[in-house]
Amino acid sequence: MNVNKTTIFRLRQRLHETDTVSDRPCSGRRRCTTQRQDRNLVRNHMNHRFLSAPASSRQTRGRNDQRISANTVRRRLSTSGLRARRPYIGPTLTQRHRHQSTLWAQKHAAWDRIQLQSVVFSDESRFCIDHAHGRVRVWRRSGERYQTDCVREHDRWVEHL
Repeated sequence: MNVNKTTIFRLRQRLHETDTVSDRPCSGRRRCTTQRQDRNLVRNHMNHRFLSAPASSRQTRGRNDQRISANTVRRRLSTSGLRARRPYIGPTLTQRHRHQSTLWAQKHAAWDRIQLQSVVFSDESRFCIDHAHGRVRVWRRSGERYQTDCVREHDRWVEHL
């Protein structure tokens, strides 16, 4: 096992005394949220991906009705695998648009590079009209970048009054 003999001896002794080998409670400050509150925080951020940690901390109360900090919210979300990242910003697409794009891609899958260079994709340019660059964050797990509820959609054809 490549472990010291005293480690094995102590683990056997702890198993015999407490029926478990898990660590005993350590000293230190008690967590300000319960496991149930942690699950609620994660569920809330999974339903509202663009909710900020400070806004979530204002809505959530910890044990004994005490306030929790935004850093506490970030730590709880981080342990569940959620990270605050810049969202993918794409055009507003309906289900019909997505279907048409898929059909076009399947139809032209055999095109070579020279043929594709003659095509102009209208969603390649990025213009920032309605928000500051990079300040909006989405809480998501790894691999969820293009998931529908993690994409911040915007309409490029904004009419000016």
